Amino acid sequence: MKVPVYSISGKAGKSKAALPAAFDGPVRTDLIRRAVRTAQANRRQPYGPSRRAGMQHSAKGSGKGHGLARTPRIQGRGPGAEAPNTVGGRRAHPPKTLKQWPKKINARERRVAFRSALAATADATLVAGRGHQLPEKAATPFVVSKELEALAAKHEGESLTRRAQKLLASLGLDAELARGAARKVRAGKGKRRGRRYRRPKSALVVLSEFNGTERAFRNLAGVEVTTAAQLNTEMLAPGGDPGRLMVISQPALKALEARL
Repeated sequence: MKVPVYSISGKAGKSKAALPAAFDGPVRTDLIRRAVRTAQANRRQPYGPSRRAGMQHSAKGSGKGHGLARTPRIQGRGPGAEAPNTVGGRRAHPPKTLKQWPKKINARERRVAFRSALAATADATLVAGRGHQLPEKAATPFVVSKELEALAAKHEGESLTRRAQKLLASLGLDAELARGAARKVRAGKGKRRGRRYRRPKSALVVLSEFNGTERAFRNLAGVEVTTAAQLNTEMLAPGGDPGRLMVISQPALKALEARL
């Protein structure tokens, strides 16, 4: 599969870049989701309350034969304490820090999931189905010449963020930038737990190395930057949904081909 190579001004050149064979492979959604769920589970930190939570009272049960429930009470006949059915008491079945959150996945399945996630980025139908705003008859992924790697060195008095914004807009992705900047109030209790808003994932920019160019994209909402060596399945399919919009430089494409 070949795709056009764009200049830093957004113009498609006469030459075309040949994508690695992995971009022509099948899309295994089941393996992609399993790999993403495994990566998410392996990042979880064990949590749970203190072992003494709800039990720090001078409460004692009165025992049988008094015509009262055997709930532990403060000062004999005071308010109930410590039991799960009392105010300020312990939880009946709290989360345990001993719980094993990590999951395992076969190495071959992980490799196939990564290649499948790459193949999904080359399917414009899947990319558009994920919600990305693409220009008409666009070929994905967007391959940009090696000038992209030197974006930080040639900003000519213009801010890096403005230069990166112009680059993506010249590729016809201005509607995608607007989509990434939109935010919605999160449903559920998370809105009052420090994560009130949720933003969509926008374009993924892949470079061959971090040389300062990554700073140009970090202020664009929803846009993420990585290198070909650090690229993984979760970046290509956030939440397990394949088909992320990818913008990759020619040197990064060669590095990715060598990795595969």
